[in-house]
Amino acid sequence: MFRKTLFWLHLSSGVIAGLIVLMMSVTGVILTYERQILAWQDQAYFIEPAQGQTRLTVEELIASGSDDSFQPTSIALYNDPASPAVLRAGRSGSRHLNAFTGEVIPPRGQALDNFFSTMTGWHRWFNVSGDGRGTARDITGAANLLFLFMIVSGLYLWLPSIYRRSTMRLRLWFHPNAKDGAARDFNWHHVFGFWFAIPLIVVVATATVFNYSWANNLVYQLAGEAPPQRGGSAASSEATAPQPAPTGTPLAYQELFAIAGAQVDDYRLLTMTIPDSAATTAEFSIDQGNGGEPQKRHSVTLDTYDGSVVEWAPFNSQSAGRQARSWVRFLHTGEALGLFGQTIAGLASLAGVLLTYTGLALCLRRFRNWLRRLKKSSMDSSTAGASANS
Repeated sequence: MFRKTLFWLHLSSGVIAGLIVLMMSVTGVILTYERQILAWQDQAYFIEPAQGQTRLTVEELIASGSDDSFQPTSIALYNDPASPAVLRAGRSGSRHLNAFTGEVIPPRGQALDNFFSTMTGWHRWFNVSGDGRGTARDITGAANLLFLFMIVSGLYLWLPSIYRRSTMRLRLWFHPNAKDGAARDFNWHHVFGFWFAIPLIVVVATATVFNYSWANNLVYQLAGEAPPQRGGSAASSEATAPQPAPTGTPLAYQELFAIAGAQVDDYRLLTMTIPDSAATTAEFSIDQGNGGEPQKRHSVTLDTYDGSVVEWAPFNSQSAGRQARSWVRFLHTGEALGLFGQTIAGLASLAGVLLTYTGLALCLRRFRNWLRRLKKSSMDSSTAGASANS
């Protein structure tokens, strides 16, 4: 009875959420290598320096890229000598500069950026904008939660009621005799469901964290700490003892960059939030990975007058809850495990496509067979009634 009830709940969930899950799975496949594709496109910004040419200072780069219409709030420098300097003005835009001449490099085409942005919009909320986005996100979040139930319940239903070697083999690998549509879909549904169950659980469960506050809080609670409260911590409201006014001249940004970069053996990208004129500290983020590996992202705060480290916050210094939450963000895309992880996440999304397709196909065949039986039963009743009347 339990197995039968679970089966119908599994099937009903697939009917309700199937098309939405299919849309999220297809877009998930498309977004698999987004970071690498955009990085390849960004190679247009990389310019090999002439022999003997040296980079401009950070101050010179900021001055070269600033004007009345663009006031940068951060500057990022790659460790690659051919890479551009990247200035960002909050979320309003960015500029790439030739790091050796300070010349603003014309923006590359936006076709790929717009394409991936659209795919991300569909993946998260049907690409809806404005007031309807919240409702769309609620729908995709609920469908994702149903998909998680389908994966977990499917694992139980995958187990045959009677254990035979031949039956297990049919559910573990592709069967050469499963050539007609129903047999093939049944076989594929079980094979892909088994081999990709764990990656799918990771991808789908981590997405739940983005959609529901209770799931986000659960990450912190499982790590043994209280979830962070929105609106700032209590400590921020406490009175801070007045600090003596600094004396002397602030260090050049170029010197601060050198000090920040020296905190690790090697880095890929070093970003400074440009401090205002009255600030006594400067904040840097250090990325030693591909941009999606949380364990390789750190931050450091320096005193702008003497270059001393005010706060050094490598990834392993964060609380267990914050580390877990960072892992969740990039386990969803697989980026936390590098190219291998992205590939596994992409294959899991492809498995989601096949599971949804085969599941809906099996459901449609079941429905058609039910209609045939209903029609046959009705015809038999009519025939029996006619015979009785005669």
